[in-house]
Amino acid sequence: MYDKSIESLTDRPTDELSDRSSEKAIETRLVHGEEHSQSWDFSNQLVPPMTSNTTYRLKSVERGAKGFAEYGSEVLKGDEKIWIYDRLDEPNNLMLEEQLSFMEKAEGSVTFSSGMGAISAVVLSNLKAGDLIYSDSAIYGCTFSLFKNHLPRFNINTKWMDFSNLDFLKEVPENLRLIYFESVANPTLKVIDILKVTKLVNTINENREEDKKILVAVDNTFATPLACNPVALGADFTIHSLTKNISGFGTELGGSVSTSKKWITPLKMIRKDFGAVLNSKSSWSILNHGLPTMHLRFNKQEESAKKIATFLSKHEKIDKVLYPGLDPSSETFNTLSTNSTKSFHPGFMISFTLKDENNEITKNFINTVAKESYTITLAVSLGLTKTLIEVPKLMTHSSYDEASSQESNISDTLIRLSIGVENANDIINDLDEALKQI
Repeated sequence: MYDKSIESLTDRPTDELSDRSSEKAIETRLVHGEEHSQSWDFSNQLVPPMTSNTTYRLKSVERGAKGFAEYGSEVLKGDEKIWIYDRLDEPNNLMLEEQLSFMEKAEGSVTFSSGMGAISAVVLSNLKAGDLIYSDSAIYGCTFSLFKNHLPRFNINTKWMDFSNLDFLKEVPENLRLIYFESVANPTLKVIDILKVTKLVNTINENREEDKKILVAVDNTFATPLACNPVALGADFTIHSLTKNISGFGTELGGSVSTSKKWITPLKMIRKDFGAVLNSKSSWSILNHGLPTMHLRFNKQEESAKKIATFLSKHEKIDKVLYPGLDPSSETFNTLSTNSTKSFHPGFMISFTLKDENNEITKNFINTVAKESYTITLAVSLGLTKTLIEVPKLMTHSSYDEASSQESNISDTLIRLSIGVENANDIINDLDEALKQI
């Protein structure tokens, strides 16, 4: 017999319902999503529907005015979400943002059309002319270009530091407003002690007024939320290129910022006015394909990366291998382990150099891989199901000038390898065959 009590349960206000989703492990939550959401009907729909609306019915002038007046603020439990226009808020994007906040242990998240859109939003929503950024010297090439080539036009300048040694934070200028780095640096795989950085910044901020406090932004793309949660370690912003491991299949472009509630409205306002909104079809795909399989892909990629890094480290033609998993006792890396298992996660990225003095051997090796390897593809990006190889200095980090390259240890002989989900032995065999030909 049909039980009408089921109807009464689903009709009850959200704040009267227990949230079973908050009690589950991360891999379970990423499959099923937020149990009580105004973005979709969890009670009846197995998979969140793909939404394609650019604009929404507002029912009345008063309702439309209320929606615009409250845009960017938190929707209180029991209140109905007012949808207006997809450049403002959109159901699939909000569902994805709920999941990202859960993964990153943050109060809220804002999605963007790309990782660079997310980084730009953090800067533009917080910095003004005359402000200064301290950035680690080894960061993604397009971020480097943004800081070096474009922000100075707005009188926002950057000073480059080696975050391996944090002595530069003992005494800082008054106009320092943002500390920026990557939890695991691209492409050198340098691991930065986030907790140590945030503690030092907190000490400085004790003597500063609110609008002068130094903010900490961490790009967590290499580590992923499965290995590290910068906000939980005291950072103000955790940034992701969703294009990479979180999406995972090389089909969607996106970015995100996870942070505390007070920064959500400024970030949404920047997104609204600059237009870097994530396409709803991309957010749907990331939500339903990327997130539920993320831990499976990550675990497989990491397991293979350990084997491949070990193989490379013992090969006679390899000069140096950069992979955190070769030193699992690393005290710094273990400070990043805010994931649910509190375990060491060296990840799926490997960088290495051949015994090569002028990069000709490196070029020949890469070209051989590109032409003859089945499991390894010469392509930029990372964190995908397919194994990718590139030379950062010549490709993703080509914006680095010679002096900056030397300072950050990004040489034209450094090779970056992103491990996919193929069989590790097949990847090793393809690498071995290419090495035999140089």
